[in-house]
Amino acid sequence: MTGVERTLRAVSDLHVSYAENRELVERIRPGHPEDWLIVAGDVGEFLADIEWTLGRLRERFAQVVWVPGNHELWTVRDETDPARGVERYQKLVALCRKLDVRTPEDPWPVWTGPGGPVRIAPLFLLYDYSFLTPGTTTVEESLARAHEAGIVCTDEYFLHPDPYPSRQAWCAARIAESERRLTEVAGDLPLVLVNHWPLVRRPTEVMTHQEFVQWCGTVRTADWHVRFGAAAVVYGHLHIPRSTVYDGVPFEEVSIGYPREWRRFGLREELARPVLPR
Repeated sequence: MTGVERTLRAVSDLHVSYAENRELVERIRPGHPEDWLIVAGDVGEFLADIEWTLGRLRERFAQVVWVPGNHELWTVRDETDPARGVERYQKLVALCRKLDVRTPEDPWPVWTGPGGPVRIAPLFLLYDYSFLTPGTTTVEESLARAHEAGIVCTDEYFLHPDPYPSRQAWCAARIAESERRLTEVAGDLPLVLVNHWPLVRRPTEVMTHQEFVQWCGTVRTADWHVRFGAAAVVYGHLHIPRSTVYDGVPFEEVSIGYPREWRRFGLREELARPVLPR
């Protein structure tokens, strides 16, 4: 591999419950033996599928860093494990540790390859409905508008916040813990912030159904990319893969999405997008 440099790559929204997407997983390969891979959530809904996918990717990449999406946190009827909420998340973390995959609960790894050194900060933040539907002023009004339009996230049925009283409360706790850890390392090294949901609202402005945006993040992280010295931000969830720049910081939406989406819009040549070097 003379002349090929090692790369920090990222992918999200693999949704391997679809057979076509499982086939795509087999195509995700490193370009160099020391490539790292960020998996920014929504691997699938079942523990067995998540273990298969992350295990396959860990066999190929020198390091894999994972954050949960909403689909991993669902407790669906056919899942063999009934764990909900925080207990479900803890089981996902334990599964990742068995596979030697880094999670938001582990020490944050440092990428020392081209474009580094940078510290990769895998975050699990959820959302709090504060990305209000345009024309509304309260969460209650925004949710009512979504229900009237029939644009309601499946999380409302399968993503349980136990033992927290609400998803907003769980989100607040995750933000507080993540903010504490980010403050501890701020100024040490540039950061690559990784979260399934976008940290800022601006990427959602191109979405067709603005009623859905309230399930896409929180206004409380709007300045984190500047405040904590991000070299890049990686996210997924929107199924609108693209590269943008906000306040001088590169943002990478790295989702694969559902087969009906990528059949229509096509797949990029590199399924796992290079994050560093740029």
